[in-house]
Amino acid sequence: MLDSWHDSIVQVSEFGLLSALAIGGGLWLFQKNRPQASVEQFDIKLVERADVENAIAQAEVVINQLVHESENHPAIGYLREQVNQLLLDLDRQEIKLAVTGGKSVGKTTLIEVLKSNWQATIKQKFSFYETAPLFIKASDNSETDVVTEVETSDFVLFLTNGDLTDSEFQTLQQLKAANQPVMLVFNKQDQYLPDERASILLSLQQRIQGNLVATAASPLAIKVRKHETDGSVQEWLEQPAADIQQLTQQLSEIVTQQAQKLVWATTWRKAKLLKAEAKNWVNGVRRDRATPTIEQYQWIAAAAAFANPVPALDVLATAAINAQMVMDLGNIYQQKFSLEQAQTVAGTMGSLMLKLGLVELSTKAVSTVLKSNAVTFVAGGVVQGVSAAYLTRVAGLSLVEYFQQQEIALDSGNNLNLEKLRQTLQNVFQQNQQMAFLQGFVKQGVKRLLPEVAVEKAVG
Repeated sequence: MLDSWHDSIVQVSEFGLLSALAIGGGLWLFQKNRPQASVEQFDIKLVERADVENAIAQAEVVINQLVHESENHPAIGYLREQVNQLLLDLDRQEIKLAVTGGKSVGKTTLIEVLKSNWQATIKQKFSFYETAPLFIKASDNSETDVVTEVETSDFVLFLTNGDLTDSEFQTLQQLKAANQPVMLVFNKQDQYLPDERASILLSLQQRIQGNLVATAASPLAIKVRKHETDGSVQEWLEQPAADIQQLTQQLSEIVTQQAQKLVWATTWRKAKLLKAEAKNWVNGVRRDRATPTIEQYQWIAAAAAFANPVPALDVLATAAINAQMVMDLGNIYQQKFSLEQAQTVAGTMGSLMLKLGLVELSTKAVSTVLKSNAVTFVAGGVVQGVSAAYLTRVAGLSLVEYFQQQEIALDSGNNLNLEKLRQTLQNVFQQNQQMAFLQGFVKQGVKRLLPEVAVEKAVG
């Protein structure tokens, strides 16, 4: 073996020496710049117990609002149980560690190695959880689903077996945005040549600017050759021990220093998720109340415009935006408006719709559908009436969408964010531009505006 090594060393060229120096320098720089193990290095929001208690209280406010608006709602019991669980979680002693990553990166093996070689060496209680493989198109689990899934874990080990793909990088960014502490683990590093390994490590460090370790949870077997005194040679494969020292050292330091704050951060995230879930239920109740209100005003607007046809760009001023509808929807969403304030909101929305060209676009779309149904003899009045109904619907749905973005049980008056309202109008208009919807809506409008005989002749 010594002779073999000697021959290899002798054959190293000048280029080989320079490459070796570069590799060594790269690895040295990586080790030198590797961040120390601490929660602060993970660029997450550190929370105290009071922050968590406040987040739980905010979730309770929304749940209480649901009780107030729908006393017998089926989700109330479940939501109350979740609040009680959050209060218990404040003093939880066990750390929940999730292991995630793409297919065949070594998640299962790493968990087994950590359980057998490390878990017993520390006092802190741990439970391990392996997520479904990421980035598999045929799987029902999307990256967003996994991000939501691991938000209930205190710490995440994100495994990769090479440089980051765009999908891996985006998922890491999502976890960071969710305030989830993550350690990137470059596993199976032994499968690369030294220069490739150094290059990957430096690239990973530059891209994530966070905590990174390199491991080999199940190293490749090494061929061993033994020369006997009689001149014979024996060969066999030996399995090296798992290389996870750097990972276990950092994990030990993190849980020793910050175990309680990791638990609080998780409970804080779960409280935020519970509040969002409760808010969705409240918005669902409110939307059920708002929908018939919008439908009522859209057909009132249709009848008014049909009886008194006006030029296309004036439809909005006469029918599409109704101040009383603004007030009624505001009452449903705890956004109180006086009549004067409601008129201002209506005027603002009308102005935005005109500037965005929604009035003209809606009139053309309605006209196209009507022509396809041979409604020509009364097209003028019907176009104006159905257009007025359509614009009123878009206005009402936009207000609902806008109000749903506001805090629950907060009376914010008429302090509208015009940019958000503009974006909401555009989005709702686009969502209601599908031809199938327009055809159904126009047919419904014609039936309401024309006498029964005319309907039969026009649309069959």
